[in-house]
Amino acid sequence: MSADIKEQLLELETLSRSALAVRWQACFGVSAPHLCRSALLRQVIAWQMQSTVNGGLTALERRQIQSGSPKPSMQASTGSRLVRVWQGKTHQVTVLECGYLYEGKTWKSLSAIARHVTGTPWSGPVFFGLKKANAKPMGVINTKDSMENQNP
Repeated sequence: MSADIKEQLLELETLSRSALAVRWQACFGVSAPHLCRSALLRQVIAWQMQSTVNGGLTALERRQIQSGSPKPSMQASTGSRLVRVWQGKTHQVTVLECGYLYEGKTWKSLSAIARHVTGTPWSGPVFFGLKKANAKPMGVINTKDSMENQNP
């Protein structure tokens, strides 16, 4: 962040509500919301200043926000623990930087773990609920003993 933008952001902290309203008008071309508190005005103006300098949202992010359905990340973060109950047994996988830890062994893929657990080919991300299958909601981890017993 440039020294100039840092100075402008620090200056925002000292502005009164009326001075923030003037700054809002300059940034957005409309009057500041009447009942909006100074802290919120300050945060929004600061975001606008930084996005002007640093680029703001991408076209994809804008489309996702406008559609009302941003797609969640299907990638688990390092250190995350994935849990799945299969045939009455709870299976826990820890996400590592270079693979997955399951039952004290490092695995290269979730699909290999899912295949090991079930004995049949599975998509690991689907098995552990990171990706939807057959139009089911994302993030739902099935805890049924078999996929055939699920209600749509």
